[in-house]
Amino acid sequence: MVHLRSRRRLALAVPVVLSLTASLGFLPASASAAERAEATVQDTEAPKLAYVVNTNADHRTIASVKKAIAAADGSVVATYEKIGVIVVHSANPAFAERIRTVRGVQSAGATRTAPLTAAGTTDEGAAEILSAEAAARTAKASEAAGAGEPLEADQWDLRAIGADKAAEINPGSDKVTVAVIDTGVDDTHPDLAPNFSASQSANCVGGKADTSEGAWRPYTAEDYHGTHVAGEIAAARNGIGVAGVAPGVKVAGIKVSDPDNGLFYPESVVCAFVFAADHGVEITNNSYYVDPWLYNCMDDPDQRAIVDAVNRAQLYAQKKGTLHLASAGNSNHDLDSDAIVDDSSPDDSTPVERTIDPHECFDVPTQLPGVVTVSATGVQNLKSYYSSYGKGVVDVAAPGGDRLYQIPDTPSKNGRILSTMPNNQYGFLQGTSMASPHAAGVAALLKSKYPYAGPAELQALLKAQADNPGCPASYDQDGDGTQDATCEGGSRVNGFYGFGIVNALRAVK
Repeated sequence: MVHLRSRRRLALAVPVVLSLTASLGFLPASASAAERAEATVQDTEAPKLAYVVNTNADHRTIASVKKAIAAADGSVVATYEKIGVIVVHSANPAFAERIRTVRGVQSAGATRTAPLTAAGTTDEGAAEILSAEAAARTAKASEAAGAGEPLEADQWDLRAIGADKAAEINPGSDKVTVAVIDTGVDDTHPDLAPNFSASQSANCVGGKADTSEGAWRPYTAEDYHGTHVAGEIAAARNGIGVAGVAPGVKVAGIKVSDPDNGLFYPESVVCAFVFAADHGVEITNNSYYVDPWLYNCMDDPDQRAIVDAVNRAQLYAQKKGTLHLASAGNSNHDLDSDAIVDDSSPDDSTPVERTIDPHECFDVPTQLPGVVTVSATGVQNLKSYYSSYGKGVVDVAAPGGDRLYQIPDTPSKNGRILSTMPNNQYGFLQGTSMASPHAAGVAALLKSKYPYAGPAELQALLKAQADNPGCPASYDQDGDGTQDATCEGGSRVNGFYGFGIVNALRAVK
C-alpha cells in the first residue's frame, strides 16, 4: 500500500525546541539530517541525501554558489533561479554545514533524514470502493430524486454547500484551472477526461518537471488520493458517475509523491508551485504536508531551509496570480494552542517524540503566508472529529466527511466523501484532504465569476461568501462527558470554521 501523505496530521507552525535527549539508541531530534542518515546506513559508503540551497535570486550569486556546491561534493539536480532555490544531491555528511558558510547562501539543509532510496511510513488508510450493488442502488435513488449524475444521491457534500444548485447557474469557466498537487491524477477516468488540462500537468518528483505524456498519472491504483481530490473539484456533469463542485473548470495534476515511499518531499513541492505558476494555473489544491517533518522548526537549520524553499516557491506563484488552498490536518490538534506533541517526525526514518509550539513551528505548506487553510465538516455542518482547528489559523471550512458521528441519509449511509478513483472506479474517503478540494472548487467558481481577481482578493471573496455556524455549545461527540475540542471565537470568525463553511451557491449568485 502506498504511503499517502494526505492531511492526516497536518499542523502548522514554526521553530520548535528540539529538546529530546537520546534514548533507546535513537539520535536526538536536534541531530543533523546527515548524522541521522549516516546512523541508518551500516556500509562504508556514505548515504546520498537531497538538499535545498537557498540564495539571493540573481544569476551571478547562483553561479558562484554552484561552484561552491561542486567543491563541497554536491551535484545540482535543478535550479530555480527566479526564486533562488537550488536542489542538490550529495553524499558528503558535512555538505550542508559547509555550504551554509558560502557567500550568498541564505539557508541550506537536507530535505530528508534517510538516504534517497529509503522507505517511509504507513498511510492514513484504504479507501472504501463503491460496490456494484451500492452503485446500482445509488443510481436508482439519484434517478428517482431527479439528480443529474448517476451517483449524486450519495454526494451529500454537494448539497451541503449548494454545489448542485450552483451548477445550474454557473458550473465554472474552462478558462480557470485548479492544479491538484498530489499523488497524480488519472486523466483517463471518464468523469475527469472532459475537464483535464494536460498542458498544465507534470511529474515533479525529485524537483524537476517531467511533462511527457501521462507523467502526471498515479504509479498504481493504490495512489488514488490525487484522483479522488480531482473529482471532488471538477468531475464533469456528463451523465457518468459523480459531479464535482465546479464541473465546468479545468483540473490539472502535478505529481509529487515519491515512487519508493509515497512521501511528499520539499524539492518536489517547490517544483510543483513553480510549474503551476509558470503554466498559468489559477488555483492549487494541497491536501498533504511536506515530508519528512509534520512541523518544521525554524531553530533547526535543515527545517528552516525547507520552510524557506517551499515558501519562496508558493510566494512566487502567488505573485503570478495563483491562489493556494491546503488542508488543516487530521489530528484534531488545536493549532492555536501553546504546545502540541509530534510523535511522527521524521517519517522517513525513526520518529522522535517532541513537543512543539505551533506558533513557532510551521506545517508546510498549510501555514505559509497567503495559503488558505481549510478544516473539515460532516453532514451536520459540525467540525469532523479528526479535523485540526485553531483560531487565527483556519480560514474556512468545507465538507471532508465524518464516518463516526455525522451519518447522512443517503443510499450508502456513508459519512465520507464519494469521488473518482483510478481505473474508472469510485470510492469514499474522509479527511481534511477532502475538505480542501471542496473549498478549491468554490474558489474556482469565484474566479470564474471574477476573472480579474488576484489571490488576495479571491481569498477575501472566499471568506465573505462562507456561512459560519458559530462555535457549538458542546463538542462531546462520543458522549463521554469530556469536550473533544474547544472552539474559540464568535459567530464571525472562530477556530473550528474560520470565516465559515464555503457556499458554492452564494459564490455564483
